[in-house]
Amino acid sequence: MAYTVREEPLGSTRHIRIVGIGAGASGLNLIRTLRLNLVDYELVVYEKNEDVGGTWLENRYPGCRCDIPSHNYQFSWKPKHDWTNFFAPAEEIGKYLCRICDEENMRESIKTLHRITAARWNEKEGLWQLSVRNLKTGHEFNDYANFLVDGTGILNNWKWPDVEDIHAFQGTLIHTARWPKDFDPSGKTIAVIGNGATGLQVLPELQPGANKLYHIIRTPTWIPPPRIQSWKIMGQADRILEKVQLDQDEKFSEETIEIFKSDPDFYRGFIKRVEAEVNSTFPIVLTKNPIQAFARQKVAEYMTAMLGGDESLCKALIPDYPLGRRRMTPGHAYLQAVVKPNVEIKTGGVRRFVAEGIELESGEILKVDAIVCATGFETSFCPRFPIIGRNGNLQDRWRSEVPKAYMSCAVDGVPNYFTFFGPNAPIGHGSVFTLSEHIAKYITGIIKKCQSEGIKAVAPSRDAVDDYFEHISAFMPRTAWATEGRSWFKGGRNDGPVTALHPGSRIHFFHMLERFRGEDWEYVYDGAKQNRFAYLGNGYSTKEIDPDVDSTWYLDSSAVV
Repeated sequence: MAYTVREEPLGSTRHIRIVGIGAGASGLNLIRTLRLNLVDYELVVYEKNEDVGGTWLENRYPGCRCDIPSHNYQFSWKPKHDWTNFFAPAEEIGKYLCRICDEENMRESIKTLHRITAARWNEKEGLWQLSVRNLKTGHEFNDYANFLVDGTGILNNWKWPDVEDIHAFQGTLIHTARWPKDFDPSGKTIAVIGNGATGLQVLPELQPGANKLYHIIRTPTWIPPPRIQSWKIMGQADRILEKVQLDQDEKFSEETIEIFKSDPDFYRGFIKRVEAEVNSTFPIVLTKNPIQAFARQKVAEYMTAMLGGDESLCKALIPDYPLGRRRMTPGHAYLQAVVKPNVEIKTGGVRRFVAEGIELESGEILKVDAIVCATGFETSFCPRFPIIGRNGNLQDRWRSEVPKAYMSCAVDGVPNYFTFFGPNAPIGHGSVFTLSEHIAKYITGIIKKCQSEGIKAVAPSRDAVDDYFEHISAFMPRTAWATEGRSWFKGGRNDGPVTALHPGSRIHFFHMLERFRGEDWEYVYDGAKQNRFAYLGNGYSTKEIDPDVDSTWYLDSSAVV
């Protein structure tokens, strides 16, 4: 078959359809990034919930808040000047996301109460064939996409604890991700299972009203001092908190909020300074770095002081493993609550639930009125619906082998499929808002390349994914994340590969995504001849044909590459 010149100028784009999954922070940022960078496309984002916001719509348990400073837990392109607290509560973050959606007219691209139930790659057409269910009506219909972008997130699919007879309990059974609005802890005997971030936040909210509160923990967790106190220890607070007034609950004063609103230079400087401090924590998790030993000593001293030196509490709650093996979460109020007389710590696992409460592995039975499961989320990275690519169902593949992805964003053998915060993303490194901005730009750049260079299908090569994973596996033993012990960083396993974190700092991840490594990818081109240069077209450029484009732009270009 003879090759023929495509009768279109260089820079021409083909019309494409993009389907996004999830309208949390990642999904909203995807909508904006596509708008700014693409033309000649259509987009729909399917969201299973009744509104946007993702995890900040779903998680509304008492005390729920972010553990990243508020002014850095926002989009760089949509600053909020009136955050009420240094660590924003869930409801305020949820309202921020809804406001963005409305102000940026994003709802026209989002279909709420819709869930994708299956996705199958059609190699011949270069399309994803999708099954979608309307959760309001139950009707299921078909859709298609040239590109499928998964923004469902990792901390979104909540799970009950893995114990026997979970539904045998006849009292009130609660998971923190499905908190009942009418639950009143007053006068009740309550068991809280789990001491991750959620457990640390919910327990001090329940403690004052509860008659008795059992806290069941399997592994102690490091609880650092309040962020501001830590900065004081390190001698950084004066630079960060100049003019900033906070009360004992870390709420900003009205005067401080007014300064944020009226002094853009100070506001910008404050954000950048706090961001720099958040980014600077990576050396702590490097086990041979002297900062690890210093920080561990200081955190142990802080926890000991907060626990009043109580020997049994210190033994139960202060870890003996490296700082950072599990996610560190501020828990000043938690440490204040666990020393109260109505709180009792129970170490060890749960054997099963019984009608009147919980049977521990020790054989002890705790009789309670309510059980609160702060037991987290499914973190295996296994998709929640069949994603059938060139090599079968990704669900089957990731159930039988370690989940691997290319720079956390794409999977070999699964063309035109991209994901936010896939395997080995920097989910524990800082604000997901800023991270999602960089990931969205990276994904959008690849889609734009395909749209304008005649590429029908693109996927990372298996060799590239394997090489990337080889680097991850060699790097992780340097970190506390890889040390022995259960954590969601390792999919809940005691040992094994770290699948939930990036092999480097937050800045390292940003730097890595700055340039697209085309040599790591496999391409299928439009046309039977599969000529990679067919996109060069008829000799003209859209930059000289489009009257709105400066055809002598190169005279203004910088010489810096």
